[in-house]
Amino acid sequence: MRKKKGKGKLVEILSKARFYDDIALYQVSYRDFDNIVTIPLKEFILLSSSFELIPISRIVEIKKGTTVVYSKSTTNS
Repeated sequence: MRKKKGKGKLVEILSKARFYDDIALYQVSYRDFDNIVTIPLKEFILLSSSFELIPISRIVEIKKGTTVVYSKSTTNS
């Protein structure tokens, strides 16, 4: 079974942020019902219980500082 290209990139970004970079620089925006919530990556990991309570598929954007490093495609709207 092949991974979707976007999800593979997202996993790569999250791994880099957690283990090789300063996690405090990253903000995650995710879908929470009809709202988009933005919180620090470290808080998201704790809140989601390492992606068990909030699946990785709900992430819509990741920023490192002011730079968007991941943005979910909205072409399937």
